[in-house]
Amino acid sequence: MKIGKFGTLNVLTTAAILLASTAFAGPTWTFGPEDQGLLKLEYKGQFQFLNRDTGAGENNDESATEFNFRRNRLALMGAYGPNFGLYVQTEFNEDNNIGTLSVSDGDNSDFQILDAVFRFKLREEANIWVGKFKYNLTRENLEACEMPLTLDRSSFIRAPYVSTRDKGVALWGNLADGLFQYRLDAMNGRNDADSTPKTNLRYTARAHVSLFDKETGYGYKGTYLGEKKVLTVGAAYQFEPDIAYVDTATKTSTVDYKAWTVDGFVEYPVEGMGTITASAAYVDYDLDDAYQSANPDPGVIGLNGQKNGSYYKVGYLLPNMPLQLFARYEDWSFASLNDIIDQEVTFMAGGFNYYLRGQDLKLTLEYSVTDFDTEDANTEDFNTFAAQLQVIF
Repeated sequence: MKIGKFGTLNVLTTAAILLASTAFAGPTWTFGPEDQGLLKLEYKGQFQFLNRDTGAGENNDESATEFNFRRNRLALMGAYGPNFGLYVQTEFNEDNNIGTLSVSDGDNSDFQILDAVFRFKLREEANIWVGKFKYNLTRENLEACEMPLTLDRSSFIRAPYVSTRDKGVALWGNLADGLFQYRLDAMNGRNDADSTPKTNLRYTARAHVSLFDKETGYGYKGTYLGEKKVLTVGAAYQFEPDIAYVDTATKTSTVDYKAWTVDGFVEYPVEGMGTITASAAYVDYDLDDAYQSANPDPGVIGLNGQKNGSYYKVGYLLPNMPLQLFARYEDWSFASLNDIIDQEVTFMAGGFNYYLRGQDLKLTLEYSVTDFDTEDANTEDFNTFAAQLQVIF
């Protein structure tokens, strides 16, 4: 296929945009006049072995073990010229038994379009994304799933009434040569019109200041494997009015949803000594104490209901070996979790990443401890061991 100078320039430009936030894997095709169009196909899989010391047996006091996929995805990335791109990603999961806080029969399967977003780059200071993609609240959710520092993102950080993605539109951009980044989005938020008082949109504003090497993409990474010196401090606020009834039986008054967060990330490589990575955040999800009503909406309680908490992560990448040690600590306060009011949960984990071919082929081992401040017959402390092989192709 013959490519002229102008076509070559466009291909290189679009390829840089396309591959900026993903691993260099998968086949790529060009098409259209002077090959301005570009398509790239990628597979991303995380295959796990899990063992938890509780959850199985007649009294749930026997250990539970399984092999399964944490993530099993096909992604299609495309661009046409330097100003338009798209990203479509599917995911298939089946029969997962060991969950965040419980062990179940796991006899269900799920296939979904995880992302479907049209990307318009007007200029460096103004990008518009439309479709289904990650909302702009916490850094942890915005970090690439395949490029975390620890085994995975926090299991407790998801916002109420949504998954890790939502549908809507976002405006974002970089100012002052990437020193400052802003993000604004309007998303569906709660999207079950028959149960909610009103079908309002959910609004988010996020900003960060990035020193040294800049973080200018829409997504973040949990580690840059010593290839960058990064110091980024961010904050965000999210709001959705009239999200739920105070009492689902009487339906006489409503509550608003508000959330805010602050976060920081630093990675600093030192020649001959290795790379230190550290990250921390605090987040507060407020639903106007609706959990105190006689008949609270299910969405204001539980794992993704009203809560606040923090996480702290540290890592050390050895200087002459593709081995990265890590540790994680989280402390969360839930308004109501498993029928226990004001439940406190502490999560601690440690392990390592061994990079066989960068993020494209990686082995991760992690041992974690989950501790509940208040225990009962249905809520007991547990420990989990996970071994994960990640493949990006």
